[in-house]
Amino acid sequence: MLLRASIWTTRLLGLVIVGTLVFLHPVATPGGAATQQSAFVVLCLGQFALMLVESELLPAATVRWLRPAALGLVVVTACLGATASGDGTYMIVFSISAIQSAMADLPLVSALSIAALGMLVSEIGGIAFDQGIGTFVGYPVLLFIGITLGRSRADYRIRAEQAAALLAQHEQLRAEQRRADVLDERARLAREIHDVLAHSLGALGIQIQMARALITDRGDTEAALVALEKAQRMASEGLVETRRAVHALRSDTLPLHDELARLAAEHAERRHVLVHCDLDGEPRPVPPDATVALLRTAQEALVNAAKHAPEAEVEVRLSYAADGLTMAIANKLPADGAVPSAGPILETVDGGYGLTGMRERLRLLRGTLEAGPVGDRWLVTADLPLAAAAD
Repeated sequence: MLLRASIWTTRLLGLVIVGTLVFLHPVATPGGAATQQSAFVVLCLGQFALMLVESELLPAATVRWLRPAALGLVVVTACLGATASGDGTYMIVFSISAIQSAMADLPLVSALSIAALGMLVSEIGGIAFDQGIGTFVGYPVLLFIGITLGRSRADYRIRAEQAAALLAQHEQLRAEQRRADVLDERARLAREIHDVLAHSLGALGIQIQMARALITDRGDTEAALVALEKAQRMASEGLVETRRAVHALRSDTLPLHDELARLAAEHAERRHVLVHCDLDGEPRPVPPDATVALLRTAQEALVNAAKHAPEAEVEVRLSYAADGLTMAIANKLPADGAVPSAGPILETVDGGYGLTGMRERLRLLRGTLEAGPVGDRWLVTADLPLAAAAD
């Protein structure tokens, strides 16, 4: 609004100055004074019409025809008045300004038509008032300069509009990306919390059933209290696991080998079995989602080992390579030599996602999960390319 007011203030000031010169210093050329003064009056009417157009007070349908008509009127009258020579030659400035506006605001054909009409009028006026080479050549050159400036202004406006559209599109894409990231984070948190709680609550349910059976079937209150105490400890550990899962999803520096060693130690203490945890290669940073997926996979494998071979030793090995890592968890098969079926081995005690869900999760990270008998051992192997996991 302030810019528009300053532009129109400048135009009105120019009209006052030129009008004063036209009426106070008429040209000596026969008919020149009347032509110049009449042209100036009509020029003022054209400028007033342009002011109404740019005020945005008129209906759009009126603006569509009034804008080109007003610009054409200004160009024609200013060119005609300028050809009468004298101080009225300054009126050519209004023609140049109007042509710039036409090139910027009107279709190209309409704008060029107005400019051509202005050049034609200046040539006719030059002949009518017997002007020299300056009028015949100079005025068309000045009008051509107006065309060039107007075209540059139009190109700048188009680029500005395109830049604004691209910026708006970029902001929209960023907003959609932020929303997708939030939804993805929620899904990951929900998945991790579900796995942790499903594992903890499943084991807790079995422990409580055991305590109930000890009381109702055997009447062994002391053993039942031990089982309940163990259940309480499991509940506390489940809460810790939940916090750790959330922390792992939001942390960039979770050390996988340390967490895996902690998990193995807790399993050994809880199940009263030997758990060997070995590390091969130089540890490397592992993305949080890959770290949590491998930890949950190890947890499921240890639970299944305790379920199907409760007294067997467990070996946990984490091997780092140049392009990825491998986690292997092995335990000896039951003493009777029976090979567990793929169904129970790939399920948790609560019938939740189990290793089947872990296999799907690793597949999302471009990793693989294999579980099956190898000799006299049951082996669970997870392979994960680090570069792919980091993408």
